[in-house]
Amino acid sequence: MTTTLSSKEIQHLNTLRWRCIGPPRGGRVVAVAGDPDNSQVFYFGAAAGGIWKTEDGGTYWENVSDGFLESAAVGALTVAPSDPNVIYAGMGESTIRGDVSFGDGVYKSTDAGKTWKNIGLRKTRHISEIRVHPQNPDWVYVAAFGDAFGSNKEASLTRGVFRSKDGGQKWEQILFRSEKAGAIDLSLDPNNPRIIYASFWEAYRNFWSLNSGGPDSSLYRSTDGGDSWTDISDNPGLPKGTKGKIGVSVSPAQSGRIWAIIEAEEAGLYRSDNGGESWIKTSGNRDLIHRPWYYCHVFADPKHADTVYITNLQMWKSTDGGTNFSEITTPHGDNHDLWIDPENPQRMVQGNDGGGCVSYNGGKTWSTIYNQLTAQFYRMDIDNQFPYRVYATQQDNTSISVPSASTYGAITLQECTLPGTGESGFIAVKPDDPDIVYIGAVGSSPGGEGQLQHYNHRTRQLRLVNIWPEEQFGWAPKDLKYRFQWTFPIAFSPHNSEIVYACGNHVFRTNNEGHSWEKISPDLTRADESKLGLSGGLTVDSSGAEHYGTISIFVESPHEAGVFWTGSDDGLVHTSRDGGKTWQNITPPDLPEWAYIFCIEVSVHDPDTIYLSATRYKLNDYRPFLYKSIDGGKSWNSINGDYPQSEPYTEISRVIREDPVCPGLLFVGSETGIFMSVNDGKNWQKLQGNFPVVPVYDMKIKQDDLVVGTHGRSFWILDDLTPLRELAGQSSGTETEISGIRFFPPRTTYRRTLNWSVNLFLGDGKNYSPDFGLPGTHYQETTPDGEKRFRHLDMGENPPEGVIVNYFIESEANLTPEKPLELIVLDANGAEIERFSTKKTDEKSDKSESEESEPSDEKPSLTAKVGFNRFVWNMRYPGPEVKIDKTLEKPGYKQLGRISPFGGDTSGGPAAPPGNYQVQLKTGDAEFIHSFEIIKDPRLNTSPEDFSAQFELWIKIRNRVSDVNSAINRIRRIKLQITELLARENFNNSAEEKSFGEIQKAAEALREKFNTLENELTQNQYETPSDRLRHPTMLKQRMEALVSVVAVADAAPPQQAYSVFEHLSALIDQRLAELSELEEQEVVRLNQQIDQAGIRKLQG
Repeated sequence: MTTTLSSKEIQHLNTLRWRCIGPPRGGRVVAVAGDPDNSQVFYFGAAAGGIWKTEDGGTYWENVSDGFLESAAVGALTVAPSDPNVIYAGMGESTIRGDVSFGDGVYKSTDAGKTWKNIGLRKTRHISEIRVHPQNPDWVYVAAFGDAFGSNKEASLTRGVFRSKDGGQKWEQILFRSEKAGAIDLSLDPNNPRIIYASFWEAYRNFWSLNSGGPDSSLYRSTDGGDSWTDISDNPGLPKGTKGKIGVSVSPAQSGRIWAIIEAEEAGLYRSDNGGESWIKTSGNRDLIHRPWYYCHVFADPKHADTVYITNLQMWKSTDGGTNFSEITTPHGDNHDLWIDPENPQRMVQGNDGGGCVSYNGGKTWSTIYNQLTAQFYRMDIDNQFPYRVYATQQDNTSISVPSASTYGAITLQECTLPGTGESGFIAVKPDDPDIVYIGAVGSSPGGEGQLQHYNHRTRQLRLVNIWPEEQFGWAPKDLKYRFQWTFPIAFSPHNSEIVYACGNHVFRTNNEGHSWEKISPDLTRADESKLGLSGGLTVDSSGAEHYGTISIFVESPHEAGVFWTGSDDGLVHTSRDGGKTWQNITPPDLPEWAYIFCIEVSVHDPDTIYLSATRYKLNDYRPFLYKSIDGGKSWNSINGDYPQSEPYTEISRVIREDPVCPGLLFVGSETGIFMSVNDGKNWQKLQGNFPVVPVYDMKIKQDDLVVGTHGRSFWILDDLTPLRELAGQSSGTETEISGIRFFPPRTTYRRTLNWSVNLFLGDGKNYSPDFGLPGTHYQETTPDGEKRFRHLDMGENPPEGVIVNYFIESEANLTPEKPLELIVLDANGAEIERFSTKKTDEKSDKSESEESEPSDEKPSLTAKVGFNRFVWNMRYPGPEVKIDKTLEKPGYKQLGRISPFGGDTSGGPAAPPGNYQVQLKTGDAEFIHSFEIIKDPRLNTSPEDFSAQFELWIKIRNRVSDVNSAINRIRRIKLQITELLARENFNNSAEEKSFGEIQKAAEALREKFNTLENELTQNQYETPSDRLRHPTMLKQRMEALVSVVAVADAAPPQQAYSVFEHLSALIDQRLAELSELEEQEVVRLNQQIDQAGIRKLQG
């Protein structure tokens, strides 16, 4: 039966399986912490990627918050000094730059990060600091900045300093300044934790500006644990007038000494030696307080009173009381948080815009930041290579290209390329020439306003092709000739790859690779001058990130050249149907003003169907804005449906994509993940599985894969959308159902060959090289379903190596022990290749843990869990029909290693050649079948005849190995019987007849002949795989090794492989003839002697 149209939703989306392809190049970290007891343990909170932990001093980091957090951005992180099992995390980054993410309160772990629980303050949005009493892990203080995008009407719930005396069960607001100012820093005196300093920051952000500073920016002191507070903002020595952001730190090394880094007209570093009563300015060097809204952090050394650290664009250290500073170089610029071991100041962990890093020598050297899968991407593109590569601009880094698959078994940073230096905005790859890439690079490139790069990978040359390359930093957007936003659109024409579009407040076009640009539109924005001023507030900050009144999205119709749609960051939508000669305003009438038009998606199914996604979250409006038009934008209908849009749970809407195969199957990227609709926006549900909670800025569908650019967890891919399409009920209806078990047709699969040395050094612990000579680390883990998978620490995950077979189990009622699932792979003619089945529910392994890690001939089994299940057929025929009988082997000891010194798996059968195949799913008496195709790697010139030649020789080798295995088993069984015969009492009694002695002598001689023959067939002196270097290889090993020559590439075998096969095959035939002769003559002769003596015969 076929599935009917789904009217609402698909169940069990939490069972979907995603993979992260990297890159392992860290993103921004503004919160770090260290374990005060274990010198190897540290934590960092990613700006939009959750909580990470290292247990080896920063060599590797692993996420420890997936499955627990409901928001992605970590603004504060603290380990309780008296109990390192207790950790508090404050969500929502208070470094309120343009891409800042908001949070949902405070989380707590009581088991060193294994599990986490939300303990309140859910409406705080942005938490800047958390401090814990040095002797009591339940006494905790939180500095909440509150909502960065608007007034905090519920100020008692959103901003100020909060305290809990019971580990977060109850909270009280103990300090509040105003609706305009939130708490931004907090410092406890570890010598007297009753003394607390708290700073407040009057600041807000919207789409067009950041405003830092105001009368409510202030500094407070408490001497009674927060019960009462004194405003010390204007104490003697502190700067007069308006203040902005303030960082504060109490010196543990000298009671009464406090440091403050203050944004003001007299900005600088200030010090008090009398508990804040009076202050001196120790330094006004602007390098210490560059872009204060983004930095402004100070840290007192715990042991040396005159040593103080400041993190800014660079990291600075003073050892003379804050007068003179020297730089501590870090692995990346833009430095934020710092944790210093209170007992050993040489041990520290630091967070910067490139990730988290550890030092054990006071900052002289640091651990790498290239081992963290926390990259923050804006917009992405995908090329047409095989395998396809994914491109994006990474915030605080360069643009990058990452392959979706690798021949090395995992995707390493070494395989990534750097097309330009764009950290912001769009990136566009030429459809018919992936070496040509255009990159938006505002903030990360020279060249003036609207930095636009043209990169040629063949020549490695980067050109600047800005539309108006005039340096204009420090100017208000209203004074510029053209306005370009941080993420200005760039796009190739889908009809002519020589045409490129780029957008500021106008649309521009080039047909000569950026040597000249033509303006093809008027200003398509509101151009409200009140929103085009300088940004920054007290300290002007004209990076371009707040340029407003610009085009935020541009699309040319894939159906017709010269039909354009644009959306602006100030809420206007326009279209042109004559190549830009005329434009019409088609803004949805009920779209609120100043909405940011994030995405316009033209349906590939209908030229007049358009989807639109917008957001107003930077105006304190967290509702989604999703629209659809079926008349080219003349009219619009909301498709918000039941998308989360009311408190306490709201989700903003960013990118929207329609599936190119199933009309009405939609995907929307939100602040915490991806939402899907199977009915054109009437209903929405969250795509889950192992996809993390993370902001999603872009998505594309490529070769049936859903490819996602996250803003905090790098790239992710959902391989093969077939099951979702089938369950949506809008495909061809080729999925079948068996008693509540739905079986989907496998997609066409490329046959890819991995390098022979993949996982050559795989062992019981971490594998430090995915392939010979290539760095990268992963380890094997077993899922609750019993499936073995690799956990990649500093690499991306490869796609499944084989044909993906998907099936869906609706409920527990469809799982019965009497009807196990069985999957049978057939060739085009219906001949069985191999079959697989589910394990019985009561079937348990009796292997020890160490035995489980040994290579096994056991077939992979099917999973049988409610929801989505996936089996991957490795495209291999079965190995030798006859295998070595392990019960006949008598190893002297258990081998320790499992490394084959020359790699490669020669025990399996040949790879299936390209062609048509079938797969059958059975349960009980019901069975259904699908056809699928395996095709060759498109980069190869290998012919069908070449594949056939490879397959045929490989089959011959497999069959010969089977013949040898059979002979070895026969020999060993006979030898076992001879040994058993000679152990009988008859042969141990000297009083027995003379005939027994003759039989004994004949049996021993025959056993020795079998020993000699066995050792010619196989090297029976091998004790470990590496013994091939100690003892010569024999016929079995030599024939097996020939597989490597045949299988190493998708190509016809070399002629010499045939010659070696014939040579070895002839020798095997000779040995098999000798075996037959021994069995037919000498075994018969011995049995006759045994029979005459009245002894039980040997069995042939």
